[in-house]
Amino acid sequence: MSSSLQPTPDDDRVAPHAPLDHYYERESNRHAYVVDLFNKSAPHYDTIEKIFFNIGLWYRRFSLRRAGLAPGMRVLDVAMGTAAVARNAAQLVGPTGRVFGVDPSPGMIRQAQKVFHGPITRGVAGELPFASNQFDFVTMGIALRHVADLSRAFGEYYRVLKPGGTLWILEAHVPPRGIGHEFTKLMWAKVIPGMTYLFTRNSDAKLLMDYYWDTIDQAASPETLMATMQRVGFEKPRYRMAHPVCEYVAKKPLSAS
Repeated sequence: MSSSLQPTPDDDRVAPHAPLDHYYERESNRHAYVVDLFNKSAPHYDTIEKIFFNIGLWYRRFSLRRAGLAPGMRVLDVAMGTAAVARNAAQLVGPTGRVFGVDPSPGMIRQAQKVFHGPITRGVAGELPFASNQFDFVTMGIALRHVADLSRAFGEYYRVLKPGGTLWILEAHVPPRGIGHEFTKLMWAKVIPGMTYLFTRNSDAKLLMDYYWDTIDQAASPETLMATMQRVGFEKPRYRMAHPVCEYVAKKPLSAS
């Protein structure tokens, strides 16, 4: 893998969420636990999208277009999952553009290959297997909570983007308090896991949705994400909250090498 980054010192590391040791006992086990959980639940992963009439797919395409994704661009979709972002990006860049996917889970890659026919590579956000200054867009849809270190992931996104390139991230967040918080908690902690099990009868798929809620509830704040993007070099980071999702867009400076 061609990464120019050095290992992130512990005091510079930015965790994507608070520790959830009741799932994987210790932080060093987290990556293997998460990849295994995604592998086991991959055939059922799109169940919730289908239950809600694939509204999420439409929203991704709308958000990508609004962020400036256009025909002819080269895109890297990180943690592509079942290609919810990649297949929409492919439509927007058209035949003159190209979309690449990367994901650590073989199970999710197999599912993605059913609907996405571009190149896919196994890899993780913190050590991308691509040369520097390659892409017009780097995207990540509802997966930032699963990276090992936000600083290292954002550093790698910055590295592989061309000068002037765009980082686009879609992530889930919980309103901090009030009715919005309680409604989001009800949906993510109870309704979605319950419906997932009802429609799939698969305990691993339900466990993934349970885990999703806990990572969302304990996730780093938008302000932390914005500050980390700026620290690695991105300029003009901004976010747009549309609970329960939040869109982040940032630019690599044109003057960057």
